[in-house]
Amino acid sequence: MARDYVHGYTAPEAARLVDQASTLTELLHFDTAYPAGSLVLEAGCGVGAQTVTLAARSPQTTFVSVDISPASLILAKARAREADLRNVTFQAGDIFSLPFSETQFDHAFVCFVLEHLVTPEKALAEVRRVLKPGGTLTVIEGDHGSAYFHPDSEFARRAVQCLVDLQREAGGDALIGRRLYPLLVQAGVREVRVSPRMVYVDASRPTLVDGFIRKTFTAMVEGVSEQAIRQGLIDAESWRQGIRDLYRTAEADGTFCYTFFKAIGVK
Repeated sequence: MARDYVHGYTAPEAARLVDQASTLTELLHFDTAYPAGSLVLEAGCGVGAQTVTLAARSPQTTFVSVDISPASLILAKARAREADLRNVTFQAGDIFSLPFSETQFDHAFVCFVLEHLVTPEKALAEVRRVLKPGGTLTVIEGDHGSAYFHPDSEFARRAVQCLVDLQREAGGDALIGRRLYPLLVQAGVREVRVSPRMVYVDASRPTLVDGFIRKTFTAMVEGVSEQAIRQGLIDAESWRQGIRDLYRTAEADGTFCYTFFKAIGVK
């Protein structure tokens, strides 16, 4: 991982991850499905926000979901029980040293993990190691540099940049979405295809206004308030104005755009 997980392991962050997953299900997963009988590794499952979608959409597939955080695994297991999922198991595991033999899995899935790693190419190589020849690797990441909105605001853009800077200082990369193709190729993955998934939000899409602008993106930026101000990246009043302006884009005349990237390749 990066030196520090910039978003933290708090209850509000866990709730934000779940809100994000439910809001973006169709955008990110309309084409996510695995053949019956497959064994699929989810590397870096976190609180299970994506796990529930994966397991529900491929009920005849077996998933093994691993994460380095014991606290996150407890929450992930609880979510799976609540959803009555019988096709997923959880265990502790480091994405840089997975506790599996070579060529063990038919497919692998990694979502919102690489952005937090100092050496994402090494993590991808390790995931590739446990894949069978011909198995697929799916990776999904965002790119904070793709965010733009109306009304535009210098303060809002500075607040977003604070998150980018904090993640870089921690060893991660909040702009990693644009790097997926070269990263997968560098890790030895073949036939890599990347598809941009843009979220566009205006008042005609009230579910996205609340689920994405307020509860996903702005909540994510707002979550690093103390760090941004404490480290002198921005003064307190400018930060507060930036957060207000991000929420302002959720009003009736506001709009918001952001792009995720989904990459699929073959071992």
